[in-house]
Amino acid sequence: MKKVGIIIVILFVLGLIGVGVLLLSPNYKKGPNEGKTNLVINYTNVTSTMKGSVFIEDGDVYISKESIENYYDRYIYYDEQYNLIVIAKGDKTVCFDIAEGTMDINGTKTNAKVIEKDGYKYVPISKLEDVYNIKVHPISNSKIIVVESMDRQLEVSEIKKGTKLRLKRTSFSRGIEKLAVGDKVAIVPNQNNTKGYTYVRTQDGNLGYVKDDCLSSYTIEREAAKTEENGKKVSLLWDYFESSAPRMDYAKKYDGVNVVSPSLFYMNSSTVKNRIDDNGVNYIRWAKNNNYEIWPMISNNNYSEDQMKEFSSWINDYKKRKSVIDQITKYVEEYKLDGINIDFENMYLNDKNGFSRFVIELKPALAKVGAKLSVDVTEPDGSENWSLCFNRNVIGDVADYIVFMAYDQYGRGSNKAGPTAACYWVERNINKFLNQEEVKPNKIILGIPLYSVLWKEKDGEVSGTAIPQKNISVPNGVETTWLEDSKQNYMEYTQGGYTCKMWIEDTEATSQKLDFIKQYNLAGAAFWQKGFEDPNVWNLVEEKLAE
Repeated sequence: MKKVGIIIVILFVLGLIGVGVLLLSPNYKKGPNEGKTNLVINYTNVTSTMKGSVFIEDGDVYISKESIENYYDRYIYYDEQYNLIVIAKGDKTVCFDIAEGTMDINGTKTNAKVIEKDGYKYVPISKLEDVYNIKVHPISNSKIIVVESMDRQLEVSEIKKGTKLRLKRTSFSRGIEKLAVGDKVAIVPNQNNTKGYTYVRTQDGNLGYVKDDCLSSYTIEREAAKTEENGKKVSLLWDYFESSAPRMDYAKKYDGVNVVSPSLFYMNSSTVKNRIDDNGVNYIRWAKNNNYEIWPMISNNNYSEDQMKEFSSWINDYKKRKSVIDQITKYVEEYKLDGINIDFENMYLNDKNGFSRFVIELKPALAKVGAKLSVDVTEPDGSENWSLCFNRNVIGDVADYIVFMAYDQYGRGSNKAGPTAACYWVERNINKFLNQEEVKPNKIILGIPLYSVLWKEKDGEVSGTAIPQKNISVPNGVETTWLEDSKQNYMEYTQGGYTCKMWIEDTEATSQKLDFIKQYNLAGAAFWQKGFEDPNVWNLVEEKLAE
């Protein structure tokens, strides 16, 4: 009987030990990344999620192009035609020539190889510290490489008594690293309740938990970079002409306008042509004297199939795109322009990625010379050549501003009469930009028409004529009707056997559209076009955009 009792006690103790082993073993189990070179980005060990590996060769730290794309740069790009890796970030353009073994940053070329192995192209990220605003720290006494973002806050603490860095928040957990008095650790931000422990990164790059009572002297060594907000609302006035720059009334100033966009440039194949004669020089001087920013418009003039094909041939070719970008930046510097407005329309659907690359590559070139980039687009979900050819998410992310040309809901070439820009249509598309296309509201400039279309219908035929806002008149005896959904006046009458219709874009309609700027916190408004306006509209614009 006594032996049976002893056996039961032994079995009970062994059971307790077994349970303890089961409970504690996860705390001591080796991790999947042990024994290999680890990559820690800020406060996360990303080794298991990397595409490829991380390694050091000839003193440079390499990770795959795909990993850079995943962690730092969704727009890093491999150009198969020229065997290049292209990076466009901030105010820097980087081009790795894989065959040549060189890296070009803003025109300065140095030796730098891209290593191809295991199906990946590995890029020396340690040579891109200034491009991505990072610091790459290979830890000499461990197989860890830390990449730290210099725009993030860095809080450090000092170890006040010897302890161990633990895998988990328990003293039973495996010790990862011994920490001595005076050692510094980086505090991992945004921690939840850690139950007496703090999650830290050590100077050796290890991540784990330290007891709170072992830490002291908390110090902010680096403040987080502040996000720059776009300042006052943009009020842009397009000034369209097809010959030389117009003769301006240089004594006149348009209150309520802070940006002018004259059509000074246009594309002829892959050449940027300018219309800047003496009048153009005077125009620029007039703009600056009146404290307007000047963002000249560049149009692509895709009026024919041949022009569309010519456009397609250069927009999809990296070296030709670069040539166009170099031409644009040269003009910006020569005439001391404040920005550029890209108005490329009527493109093939297959040009969508090429146009996105053009915007991506143009942005740092303009940023380098201190100029803003705005890009005009139509409403989402339209035709291939006029709507689906734009990647609004990319354009809105990269450019300083994306301009929604919220007009021609029914253009004058339509076979059906309808409004130029009914408020229900404008608002519906604003919401598509925000939700469907995921464009931030402070990037969106709302294009507003300063004209209406006078429609004439007879025997099933429809024709439309654009009427400037200043020339709109209601014939004697004709009454207008306020359309609540369109937020504009409407008139219809018979003349010369025609049924005439107009959805009126008067100052009252303009006022309704300006209300969307405040309602959705948009970046501002743009007006098409100068010379069409009722003179009273500018006081209205100044009042509305100042709210």
